[in-house]
Amino acid sequence: MKSILAAAVLVCAGAAGAPAWAQEMPDMPGMDHSKMAHDMAGMDMAGMDMSEPMTGAYGPYGMSREASGTSWQPDASPHEGLHLTEGPWRVMFHGLLNGVYDRQDGPRGDEKSFASGMLMGMAQRPVGEAGTLQLRAMLSPDPLMGPSGYPLLLATGETADGKTPLVDRQHPHDLFMELSASYSIKLSAADSVFVYAGLPGEPAFGPPAFMHRMSVMDSPEAPISHHWLDSTHISFGVVTGGVVHGDWKIEASAYNGREPDQHRYDIETGALDSTAVRLSWNPTANWALQASWANEIAPEQLEPGVDQRKVSASAIYTVPFGDHGWWSTTAAWGLRASQGTDLDAWVLESAVKPNPAWTVFSRAERVDNDELLAPPAGGAHRPVFTVGKVSLGAIHDWPLGDHLLFGLGGLYALDFVPGALKAAYGSTEPHGAMAFVRLKLR
Repeated sequence: MKSILAAAVLVCAGAAGAPAWAQEMPDMPGMDHSKMAHDMAGMDMAGMDMSEPMTGAYGPYGMSREASGTSWQPDASPHEGLHLTEGPWRVMFHGLLNGVYDRQDGPRGDEKSFASGMLMGMAQRPVGEAGTLQLRAMLSPDPLMGPSGYPLLLATGETADGKTPLVDRQHPHDLFMELSASYSIKLSAADSVFVYAGLPGEPAFGPPAFMHRMSVMDSPEAPISHHWLDSTHISFGVVTGGVVHGDWKIEASAYNGREPDQHRYDIETGALDSTAVRLSWNPTANWALQASWANEIAPEQLEPGVDQRKVSASAIYTVPFGDHGWWSTTAAWGLRASQGTDLDAWVLESAVKPNPAWTVFSRAERVDNDELLAPPAGGAHRPVFTVGKVSLGAIHDWPLGDHLLFGLGGLYALDFVPGALKAAYGSTEPHGAMAFVRLKLR
């Protein structure tokens, strides 16, 4: 492991001009891994052993299928990152840092400059003839935003001070987004079993977390459907077991269902009292489908006695676009049910990268939300409002070196609220915009 840490230092130092052995090895759409391995077999690249392509951590398939936690994306997804080997270990690093100026319009709007992004490191090695061990860590600069996060109209969830809920703001994610380990055993050419554990980690619920979905990962704006579909991606205590059979996967998780509290730099612990089950199917290289269910015990810190039931379904479609680009679209539905109230969220998002320089992204959402206004006196149910948001943005990247990109981007979002919320949000439809710069490892 000491040699792996030394290799990591060399990679970070060489991002603008990496040494020869720290070569980038992305899984691009349509890449023939077996041919690549054959063509590169026997090549001496100053210590790199690339005789075999990097395989998935949980089953006998290509690594490009894997997204956040144990979730799947289409096999045709490009897998960006810096790849290297050190002894039996295969190591990958991926990261991006956004500097964002955010302005949200209307009576509930605000403006703020902040940093967001992530840095992920992964190390994988074979164990025996059929086993695979993987270690993964992911960090976020989000706590630097401050406890109240950033302005985002119609977003709700979590708290800044442990006393009042965040409304029309996106909470910061914790410094430690994932610290996990997994072990899988290959049973045949198409079958495997695996176990995954994280503190924090991501249970088997929903599509890949939004910052890992290709259809919107280039946008610095969080979805207002976050707490319907993927807010469990930071759960402080997760154990997942699963079975892979070809293009199918069934898995179940026991996890700590509490949302992270307002202390963003610590590691929290709690009982693994919540349950999730997910069925995933990749029928072709271009599709990833999932359906999942979860029973969460007291997820909200400010409602300690209130449980939630969640259901989600999603479809992701990714194809090559042009000579060196891709196009990815996600459609998802999520349900939150609690105390006799069912709240739905619908999401459609898409991104296209026609060439290495440009990426254009968009998202449309429709959400039933009962947290936008303070609850009425007397313990009555909070009013439910159906709201919507559409956003469109783009980013242009310039290479600063072999493994580092500088990007300049922006987005515009239009919000839709019913008449009963006009007094709170203004007589005209509220809107927001973001301008951002980005550094990205590739």
